Amino acid sequence: MKIWKKTMRAAAMAAVLLISGACLSACGDESGTKVVFTTGLAKNEVFKIGSVTCTDSEMMLYLTNTQNQYENVYGEGIWNTSADGVSLEENVKETVLAKLAQIKSMYLLAKEKGLALDESEEVLVNTAAESYFESLSDREKELLDITLETVAGLYREYALADKVYHHIIQDVNPEISDDEARTITVQNILIRTGNYDESGKWVPFSESDKQEAYKRAVEVRNLALEEGQDFAELAAKHSENPDITYSFGKGEMEEAYEAEAFGLETGQVGRIVEIQKGYCIIKCVSTFNREETDANKLEIAQERRNEAFGQEYNSFVDGLARDLNEELWENITFIRDESVTTADFFAVYERYFK
Repeated sequence: MKIWKKTMRAAAMAAVLLISGACLSACGDESGTKVVFTTGLAKNEVFKIGSVTCTDSEMMLYLTNTQNQYENVYGEGIWNTSADGVSLEENVKETVLAKLAQIKSMYLLAKEKGLALDESEEVLVNTAAESYFESLSDREKELLDITLETVAGLYREYALADKVYHHIIQDVNPEISDDEARTITVQNILIRTGNYDESGKWVPFSESDKQEAYKRAVEVRNLALEEGQDFAELAAKHSENPDITYSFGKGEMEEAYEAEAFGLETGQVGRIVEIQKGYCIIKCVSTFNREETDANKLEIAQERRNEAFGQEYNSFVDGLARDLNEELWENITFIRDESVTTADFFAVYERYFK
């Protein structure tokens, strides 16, 4: 049951993160959701969300493609990896379950909004399905227990999920000003006001030791203000953080640090700033980086779209009942057969729809 609860939290995420290929990240909790554990599903149905189900053949198609993608990059030995007592294989199973639950939830949301694929999109679905299905060997079709209709159905749901996302975010204002997205570059010297203990916990200095740290910071800043002083060399000698140069936008650093840094001119050394880990001396290297600012604009715009979609999607998902065939789910495992190499299910979709 822990697996299902954890997975369904992941399924209640902004689906754009899945559609765009990014890692899943939570944007809400599942308070108020109705989760039902049942054995009333058909023998081949892994789960049901609202009025749609996921069969074992659909699950195996997603799972096997994901398995082979991992192995193509890292080799079969990757499955010996585990973290906190959870094997990578089990983790991948949960991720695939989350992906399918999310796609089917988005499919339902599309239906509720009256969205459907047009004739040309249906042609693409069928063409992509035929392309992928024909790439499978007879052995793969047998072990996956897959049909052309199953592949087409999955592509159709994926396409509708993509369509409902773009429908919801179409009115989101993507205009971001240079000032809002501005990225600056600074060099930094840190004089710590604490240390980590053996357990990794941060332990602040005593008040007297903190005063000594401040005196050191004043001395180092005075050196930095001397004409002809190389700030980077000074940082390499005195900073208690190996990272010297930072590029960042607004909202990415501690408030006091950011306020000082964004108020500096190029080449200017700032006042001593106290942050959580110590005293900082900042030198502005660049007040504006065109390339990084433009990249930051894209990130901010995408965050706005994710937020807009996530609000509507999470509200919809919270009202859906969810049933899991626990016995079937526990028995689903990777296929260990060297003749099963299929790994391009998602790539074929991208080829026709992107």
